[in-house]
Amino acid sequence: MKWLLPILVLLLAALQYRLWVGEGSYAEVARLEAAIERQRVENDKMRERNRVLAVEVRELKNGLDAIEERARLEMGMIKEGESFYMLVEPEPEARK
Repeated sequence: MKWLLPILVLLLAALQYRLWVGEGSYAEVARLEAAIERQRVENDKMRERNRVLAVEVRELKNGLDAIEERARLEMGMIKEGESFYMLVEPEPEARK
């Protein structure tokens, strides 16, 4: 009977160790839940980015307007027969 109490105490300590520190512990579960939430946020951002890219691809496939707009804005291109005008606004101090 003398040996039963120390064995039970050791068993309780071992179970408590696994509960608080070991594999599957509260700390590990909290860490994994935080990692899942970070991944969920990242997935939502990527999903939105993919949606925007899909719309852009659809526009580029379906019409020349999107291609023309890109050529004008990103490459500075103009159509044949068009004239390019650049409007320069004066500095705020020069307006007075």
